[in-house]
Amino acid sequence: FLSVAVARTRAQVEQESFLETTEGTGINITCSHRKISTNDWIQWYRLLPGGAPELLAVAARGSKDLSTITGQLLVSADRSSSSLWLAELRRGDAAVYYCALG
Repeated sequence: FLSVAVARTRAQVEQESFLETTEGTGINITCSHRKISTNDWIQWYRLLPGGAPELLAVAARGSKDLSTITGQLLVSADRSSSSLWLAELRRGDAAVYYCALG
């Protein structure tokens, strides 16, 4: 699985550049956004090969279950970071996963 850094003019986010796991197991992808503004929402997307970006979850705080795949978005109490927990991954879930603020 891949995750990439995404930058915006107002706020910067940082992620691991590459993660791997085996089929049937889970993985946790973290995103740091220390300069998040009060009005920003944390967004997580995935980009499947040859596809368009797919919105997985949006949250301002707390946790949220994902609707399209088994997993959860977790936002730290101070909103400086978030993580995407993906459970029981299949080969078809291999994609670029990334976070953004907006």
